[in-house]
Parts: sequence; C-alpha cells; structure tokens
Amino acid sequence: MKTVTLALSFLFVSIVAMAQERTGTKITVTIDNISNNEGKVLASLHTMDTFMKGPGVQNQESKIENGKVVFTFTGVAPGTYAIMALHDANENNRMDYQSNGMPKESYGMSGNDMSFGPPSFSASKFEVGGDDLELTIRF
Repeated sequence: MKTVTLALSFLFVSIVAMAQERTGTKITVTIDNISNNEGKVLASLHTMDTFMKGPGVQNQESKIENGKVVFTFTGVAPGTYAIMALHDANENNRMDYQSNGMPKESYGMSGNDMSFGPPSFSASKFEVGGDDLELTIRF
C-alpha cells in the first residue's frame, strides 16, 4: 500500500510540474552577416533606462560559426525593449574606435537603423507582449 501511495504521489507531483505555465516571452535573435569568425558577438537586451548606459537587463555572448550567431533571451516580461549587438573581434568585451571616433568593429541594433551617429532607443525599440519573437539584426 505504501508503494502505491508513493507512486501516486510522484505521479501527481509530475503532472503538477508539467502543468506549470512558462513565464515571460522568448526572443530569438539571428545575426547572419558577420564578416569573419574571429572573436565573438556580444548581445544585450535593454530597456530605455539601460540603453547605451552599460549592461542590459540580459546579456549574452556567442562564438561565431560560418558568419552567424543565434541568441535566445528567455523569461522577458512584457514591455518595450531594444537589442544591441557587437562583433567583438579582439575579445576585449568593449567596442574599439578609430582615432576619428568611428567604430572599428561591426555592430547592430534591433530595428536595423543604419543612420549615422549613435544609435537611439526610439529607432531600435520593439514591444514584447505574450507571443515569442524572432528578430534579425544586420551588421
């Protein structure tokens, strides 16, 4: 009898565990036009408060394979976000600049705004609701 009760208890716990809903949205980001496989790509998910001010609310890095990387941000709460990505070719975890102030390394933002000057949150932002998202960023 103890064995049956124990087995039923495990079954009940398993069913309850599988019935739990996942929380947050999943955002999958693909970057497929990286010029070479040197270094790594850094990507960060930002709110308006963190954009261009340091680390994002989620930060990731990935080695490059065949000029492509894929990032997945999970558990993202509904709201307005932007994604910044950098090809860190020399793996020093920061963007390097030429003497005239132009970036030496490729970068991209959600929204794929290619205007001159520093990126803006308004051009890069997107809304997260309940549905998972798939985005492509171009360098």
